[in-house]
Amino acid sequence: MTDDRIAGTARNFGGKVQEGFGALTGDKKTEAQGKVNQAVGSAQDLYGQAVDAASDAAEVVKQTAKDADDYVRSFIEERPYTTAIGALALGWVIGHMGRARY
Repeated sequence: MTDDRIAGTARNFGGKVQEGFGALTGDKKTEAQGKVNQAVGSAQDLYGQAVDAASDAAEVVKQTAKDADDYVRSFIEERPYTTAIGALALGWVIGHMGRARY
């Protein structure tokens, strides 16, 4: 949970209290400021949620890349001859792709 989510929730709650106090005392300015603080707090909380979601997505991508790296590394270590033959075949195919056919 980011600081933005905590601060946004606190500001939203403070805005509700301020709005309630303004409504109780009949002070329209305080009531309006409370509504503004609620809106700003909600926006800040939503921004924090977006940051959290992006961070989680980046962690998933990072873990997936690490898993793929581990798989490729273990494949090469367990089957070095198969890997060498595959690399040679791929090089041969790439080399022949650029040749002109007359």
